[in-house]
Amino acid sequence: MTTSFALFDTPIGTCSLVWQDRTIVGLRLPEPSAAATRTRIARRWPDAEERTPDAEVQAVIDRVLALLSGQPVDLADVPLDFGAAPEFHKQIYGVARTIPPGQTMTYGEIAKRLGVPHESREVGQAMGKNPIAIIMPCHRVLGADGKMGGFSASGGVAIKRRILEIEGAAAVGAGPLFAGLQQRHG
Repeated sequence: MTTSFALFDTPIGTCSLVWQDRTIVGLRLPEPSAAATRTRIARRWPDAEERTPDAEVQAVIDRVLALLSGQPVDLADVPLDFGAAPEFHKQIYGVARTIPPGQTMTYGEIAKRLGVPHESREVGQAMGKNPIAIIMPCHRVLGADGKMGGFSASGGVAIKRRILEIEGAAAVGAGPLFAGLQQRHG
């Protein structure tokens, strides 16, 4: 099976999409440079070749671009393959994929939905290993009380917050980004 990838510019920087046939196996968030992105892809998918996407793969890229431009695009129908990820992580990803744009869920809420309410740390670990950012929306999963939690992508929590802002998520208003602002009533 051939593994291919393409870089594409977005409002948050240059991302990359990795696919096998017409199944998405990776979406990398921006690295400091295109060379760094290519190096990261080569580490995870050593046989991946940079190619121009066909129409189906380009349609996925276009939908990601629309989402990152503020349109409420649902990507839940995009075919994904998480490869050798543990089955429990795949179950976690299945729940996270149901979170609509502009909405959030906590690690604990996902654990409860899976019937293992004390496994919120495992949910967080699965989010940190998600190879298909944005399409498997780990950015929509927050810590208890709406805290941003961690984010393993280059740029960390700031990029997570930025994606949530673009999506119009109410949760970002509670964090430190807006801590210094006060509403004035006149």
